[in-house]
Formats: sequence, structure tokens, C-alpha cells
Amino acid sequence: MGAYAAAYERSIADPTRFWGLAARDIRWMVPPDRVLDDGAPPFYRWFTGGELNTCDNALDRHVDEGRGDQAALVYDSPVTGTARTYTYRELTGLVARFAGALRALGVDRGDRVVVYLPMIPEAVVAMLACARLGAVHSVVFGGFAAKELAARIDDARPKVVVSASCGVEGSRVVAYKPLLDRALELAAHKVDRCVVRQRPQLHADLVRPRDVEWDEAVAGAAPAECVPVAATDPLYILYTSGTTGRPKGVVRDNGGHAVALRWSMENVYGVGPGDVFWAASDVGWVVGHSYIVYAPLLTGCTTVLYEGKPVGTPDAGAFWRVAAEHRVKALFTAPTAIRAIKKEDPDGRLLAGHDLAALDTLFLAGERLDPDTHRWAARVLDRPVIDHWWQTETGWPMVANPRGLEPMPVKPGSPTVAVPGYDVRVLRPDGTPAAPGEDGDIVVRLPLPPGTLPTLWQDDERFVESYLTRHPGHYLSGDGGHLDGDGYVWVMGRTDDVINVAGHRLSTGAMEEVIAAHPDVAECAVIGVADTLKGQVPRGYVVLKSGAAPDPAELRAALVAMVREQVGPVASLREVAVVAALPKTRSGKILRGVMRGIADGAEVPVPSTIEDPAVLDALRPVLRPGPPAP
Repeated sequence: MGAYAAAYERSIADPTRFWGLAARDIRWMVPPDRVLDDGAPPFYRWFTGGELNTCDNALDRHVDEGRGDQAALVYDSPVTGTARTYTYRELTGLVARFAGALRALGVDRGDRVVVYLPMIPEAVVAMLACARLGAVHSVVFGGFAAKELAARIDDARPKVVVSASCGVEGSRVVAYKPLLDRALELAAHKVDRCVVRQRPQLHADLVRPRDVEWDEAVAGAAPAECVPVAATDPLYILYTSGTTGRPKGVVRDNGGHAVALRWSMENVYGVGPGDVFWAASDVGWVVGHSYIVYAPLLTGCTTVLYEGKPVGTPDAGAFWRVAAEHRVKALFTAPTAIRAIKKEDPDGRLLAGHDLAALDTLFLAGERLDPDTHRWAARVLDRPVIDHWWQTETGWPMVANPRGLEPMPVKPGSPTVAVPGYDVRVLRPDGTPAAPGEDGDIVVRLPLPPGTLPTLWQDDERFVESYLTRHPGHYLSGDGGHLDGDGYVWVMGRTDDVINVAGHRLSTGAMEEVIAAHPDVAECAVIGVADTLKGQVPRGYVVLKSGAAPDPAELRAALVAMVREQVGPVASLREVAVVAALPKTRSGKILRGVMRGIADGAEVPVPSTIEDPAVLDALRPVLRPGPPAP
């Protein structure tokens, strides 16, 4: 039995022993008296009776253990032309001081703090300062619309909001303070105080005495020590992207989170203390929480905070420049970022001149990684490209190629196998197990491992209704796919992206996989559109690679023929449109549901998570064309 199979079997057969051993890598103030508390299913809790402080484990313990002069945080901002490195000792001092500032503003253990910041070091400092005090942070993506920010303020009911005067997105300066002021007007909950980081690019007008500048708050503050909290106390609330109406706040606890993320760094990502890890994401998303801030620092790594884009800051070689300059060992980003780079630099010429000798692995997650993009990245980088699958709710990977345990053969299109701790299964709608190769609901048998959501913020009923009702005893991922004969998991997309064509259930992800393989296609989306005869029919939208200029009719015919050959005539793909861009969230997910709603004639509001509303506006006439010409 290989190392992976042995570890996986132990984790499922005896999770108490498995995670009890993993917990030894965490510094406990009071050791837990119970590893898994299964007394009130479906609400499982990990490491009950234990006390710790997450900030202590991410910073202070490394200083105590001799890593004080090692780089903890590297800030690289091509949009402002600045870069800075903070050692563990320096970062600990900054966090302790800002924690003291928050305490002076009335923040105590259990209080909530909303963090509404761009990708600047203060975002990391604010999150860790909350953890230091035992306060609960809720990070909202910088620049989020005022209405959505207000909804999160009302749900979390923070004592303080930490923000900045602006963000910088490419060459555009985005004023945050007017958005914050409007959100505070809209919110029913009244926030006591706001801390504002003034940036050189834009000075914000403050509302005194409610608002205080960051530097003012810190200047008179005494450093705060780490506050012990229960392992089951919440560390943060993170609202899932795309939420409309009532927010859905995913809760993360302190103990299970620390244990799982620390374990994942060495066993999933193959990195350890002293290595440089870069998650090219945003602190507003779960990837930023888990793998920019917490997991690398819990492990004693150096983490990179990048304020820029994969293309345009200044070009499609930006990622390779950052990886080379900072000697990055593992890079983690979204498939959409690699597709953007591939579109602008299809031959990988911008890799030239960058010494990537330190780079071992490229990890991709966030949406489905099509095999063509997988193969392209592996070819131009000449390194392992590792797809993996997880969600905001789980906080760390569910399915991955466990590089630190036992690297496994790569199958492009599959994120590989279930990670130890996750009993991943595929079920039919009636709850029976799907056969190998048969698509169904991807679920995880309870209990979920440490680090996953124990519930939703102040809404146990919605937690059960959203995730635990459809298949009792299992967590419903909301994604569909299948297992193959080797136990590899194939995630084909959200279950609402399965379309019904004349009684045949078909995955739009399978069609996208075929279309993306065309040499002129940079990225694509396939949606199911209502049809009076067949119920639904697929419609494709493609973005071309830079420099590609095929005849539209010939391209459409080629793509239709490819889908017919590889998926089958029943797919009934007839329409494929070439578009300039696809609408995406700020985290890079294509807004397929919004596209489908517009195509079906529904009144679909512009989502608050959209990266560029102009892209959706330009696409509307293509999604919902007028009547055909007579």
C-alpha cells in the first residue's frame, strides 16, 4: 500500500487518531480533551476542550523557535511600483500593535470586525490582529458594492470596520471610502468606529469622530498579547461569492482550521518551513484566507501578497517575473488566470529571461481546469501542473494530487483523488451510489474533516437545509461529476450546469472541454438555453487566442463537429458565438448562471461579484438576440 492509500485509509477508519496526531504540529495553550465531538450530529466539532491562538501559531511561535529573521510576508505591487519584505519578527510587531489599536477602539474576544481592504500588507495585519484578540474577522472584497457591503455589515454586526482610502486595479484608482460611507448609511447596524488606511494614490475624507486614520490609531496603541480562545470559537466569517439577498456566512473555527491548514501545506502542496509559497488570489476570497494568510504562516513559510493582475501589469509575463524574483517554490492560482496568460502569450515567449529554477509546481483551482489549458501550462512551464478541487465551505482541498504524501499520475481534466479526511462519493438523485463513469452528485460522507465549516453564521437551520438535506448523512458539494475505475474524481461543474436535452442529461463541462481543445480558442462557456422542442439546448461562447482570426462560420462548423464526435449527436450543439470576453467574478469564475438567465429572457441583475459589468453589457445582445430578420 502506498503512502497516500495508507494515509487515506487511516483518516477514514480512525479520524480521531489521524487528526489527533496532526494536531501535534499546533501550539496549544490547553490541549484538547476530545479530538472529534460527534455527540450532536450533523453538527460535529473538532478539538473540544482545547485552547489556542491562531495568531500565536502563525507568528509568535516562529519567532520563539528561531525564525524571527526569516521573511514572512513579501508584498509585490506592480500597480503602485512598490515592494517590501517583512520578517516574522517585524510582522509580529505590526500585528501586536494594530491589535492594541483595535482593543483601544473597544474590540474584544468574540467581537466582529469587517475588513474592507485592497491587497496591501494592512489586510494581512488586520486579519491576524483580529485573531490575536480572539475577535472574528469578516473580510469583504475591496471595492464591493455598497449595498452588498451593507448586507454583510448587518449580518456580522461588527464593532469596527477597517478600510482604506482606495484600491488600485490596473491603471484605475477605485475610491473605497465613498462606498464604505454609503454602506454605513444603508446598514441597519450602526458601526462604532472605522479605521482608514490612507494611500498615496487617493486621500479619503474622514467622518470624525467615527473615523480614525490607521497611523493615528497605531501611534498611541500598546502592543496586545495573544488571547486564548476555544478551538471551537469562530476565527472568521466569509460570505460566499455570488450571494444575493440574505448573505450566507461560512464560519471557520480556530482549532480545526489551524490543524487542517498546517497539515495541507506539507501533504497536499509539498511545501514546508522556509519555502516560498504564492497564492495569486485575493484576501477577499477563501483562497486568500487559507493560502495567502493562514496556511503559509502557520507552516513557517514565506508568503507572497501580490497587488496586480496576470496580464496588463505590465504584461502576460507578470506571474513569471514574481515567481522568479521571489524564488517561489509553489504557485497557486485560478485556471482563468492561466487562460488569460495563454490568450495573450500562446507560445509562452514571455517566460524567457525569468529564472524559474525554484518553481516546483503550479497548482490550479477555483473553477474547472480544462485539459487543453492544463496541457498548455505543463508544456510551457515544463513542470507538474496540479489541478485540485475545493470550496469556500471546506476551506482547504477536498480532491487533490497529494504532492507531499505521494505524487500520483496526472489525468488532465481530473483533480485526482480524495484528500485524506474527505470520504468523497458520487450519488444518484435517489441516493444510491453511481457506477464508475456515471455522473451524479459529488458528496462527502459526514463527518467533514477539521477546517471545514461547522455551520453558517447564526443560521444552523440554513446550514442543514443548504448542505445536508438532499443526501442525509452527506455534505452536498453542489458539483456534479463521476469517479473512474482508478478512484479519480472528475468534477464536471455545478449540478445546475447539467442540462436536459430531449430527456438526456448532459454536462456543459464536457462540451467546454471539447471546445477548449480547439487551437484558436482561449476560453469558452457553454450554457443550456430553454427550447420548446427539446427542453434545453446548449449554446457556446468562445474567446479567441491573441492573433487568431479564423473564419467565424468555419470555426462554428468545426466546433459543432468536434462536440458531435466526442460528446454525441444528442448534445445538439448548433450555435457558437465568438465574443471579446466572458463575464467573470473577481475570483475568476465565469458567470454561467447569469448568462443562462439572460439567454432565457429573465430579468437578471448585475451581480455584485462581477469583475467588469461592461463585459456583461456587451454580451447581452449576443445572449438574447432579437427576432431573426425577415
